[in-house]
Amino acid sequence: MSIGTSGRHGGGTGMWQGGGMDAARKRFRELHAAGTFVMPNAWDVGSARVLRQAGFAAVATTSSGLAASLGKLDQQVTRDELVAHVTAVAAAVDVPVSVDSEWLFADTAEGIAETVRLLAEAGAAGLSIEDYHPVAGSVQPLPLSADRVGAAAEAARRHDLVLTARAENLLYGHADLDDTIARLVAYRKAGADVLFAPGLTTPGDIARVVVAVDAPVNVLALPGTPSVPELSALGVRRVSTGGSLAWAAYGALRDAARELLESGTTTYRDRGLTSADVKAVFGP
Repeated sequence: MSIGTSGRHGGGTGMWQGGGMDAARKRFRELHAAGTFVMPNAWDVGSARVLRQAGFAAVATTSSGLAASLGKLDQQVTRDELVAHVTAVAAAVDVPVSVDSEWLFADTAEGIAETVRLLAEAGAAGLSIEDYHPVAGSVQPLPLSADRVGAAAEAARRHDLVLTARAENLLYGHADLDDTIARLVAYRKAGADVLFAPGLTTPGDIARVVVAVDAPVNVLALPGTPSVPELSALGVRRVSTGGSLAWAAYGALRDAARELLESGTTTYRDRGLTSADVKAVFGP
């Protein structure tokens, strides 16, 4: 199983010059068809451009990273803010953009379809739906969650978007892997294209999920998670980073600020982008 990250399609910015959204969506589906690819999560337009320049074949948004960029905590971003963010990111890079769209900001099938439509029009190539409800503060019952995935899948098909269904058990203290697998299988049957249980870290658990769901699986890169080559050997199709790149960047900013405040030195500049880097990433 090959590991592909290169997403270079020539110079310039703007989404898929000459191909538009249809080309981005076609390419995103192709990426899930074979091999393993890394899809890092950007938190603003600048980080998306950096990741694009680094050579990744697709980028995703991150709900926690976006929230931080707006001075908020995760799950506090509005749908309008997310749509504006996706519009800006998709217009700035020429690789597919997948959206961390939380619970899709709706409790009805009609509301779910509306959110999917808005994100499609914003330029998304894919999006996700979670079974955790931030207002209720709990993972929702499986029958309700599967119905919600079905509504999202129906709407996503209308716009040719890749739908990722997420089982959030492991992030909220429910370590029953059998229940997580049952949820993922139900979401696949409901029409999800990709399955994702953030919090999986051990090779044995990851392998069980890959075999059980019989569909592309996304794994979140966490401390202790196998390396990308190891995940590829386990049959994982896609690897994402969640908010970790945002926290690394904010951590570097904090450390640089402390150095400047406490010692008055600027050695942090040695670890930053050079002028050539800036021109390469943000230039025309």
